[in-house]
Amino acid sequence: MTEPRWLNDTQQQAWQGLLVVFLRAMPEVERTFKANQLLAVQYGILVALADAPAQTLRLTELADLANTSQSRLTHRLRDLVSRGDVEITKDPQDRRAKNATLTKSGKQRLEAVAPQHVEDIQRLLFDPLSPQQTTALSNALSTIAANLCNHQQFQTESERLA
Repeated sequence: MTEPRWLNDTQQQAWQGLLVVFLRAMPEVERTFKANQLLAVQYGILVALADAPAQTLRLTELADLANTSQSRLTHRLRDLVSRGDVEITKDPQDRRAKNATLTKSGKQRLEAVAPQHVEDIQRLLFDPLSPQQTTALSNALSTIAANLCNHQQFQTESERLA
């Protein structure tokens, strides 16, 4: 058995800091969503749809962009569909696939939540940081995110041009 790759002091501090962000900041972010009958994953679904052409995505693409599994997406879409925020239809190009489309109600819900959400993020994450620290955090988290997913915003410029 190989020896574990123990964290050095800097790595340990980074990991502990990340845990604090997850365990203390995320519940505050969730409170804003809950007050608007949303979960963070549902907010991510609405944002992904709002950013999509014609505000429509195939469910497989939506799951990836919302950083969730297909089964979790299906479960989280139920409330959004029942409230009229998202509509599910068959894909006209591939009748086996389904598309999700942001409705007027969903767009209104997103527009109602977004100002408080971004204020929460500013207050909890960026207000304590200098511009240089914000840039360093962005670079570090983008590198990690690119390793975990294939979303275009995390690719390097040379990867996007290839």
